[in-house]
Amino acid sequence: MELAKITSKGQITLPISIRRMLNLKDGDKVAFIEKDGYYILVNPVSFAIDEVREAFDGEAKRLGLETEADVVKMIKDFRKERK
Repeated sequence: MELAKITSKGQITLPISIRRMLNLKDGDKVAFIEKDGYYILVNPVSFAIDEVREAFDGEAKRLGLETEADVVKMIKDFRKERK
């Protein structure tokens, strides 16, 4: 467990181990996610990517896409339909 002290302005300094773990650099933003009564500090970029990945989980299988060629064919077919 890492601790951080809150200043009178409500600021904290994140310990270097936490910044490294979240891949945070100077100027990056962080997000606080509430889950089961706890707040979790996350890198919002990584969190958004994980959310998108989770939302699309299983879609390729559902659409019958097994290879890159399947994806290319689906895109070509879609473009033909739009003309």
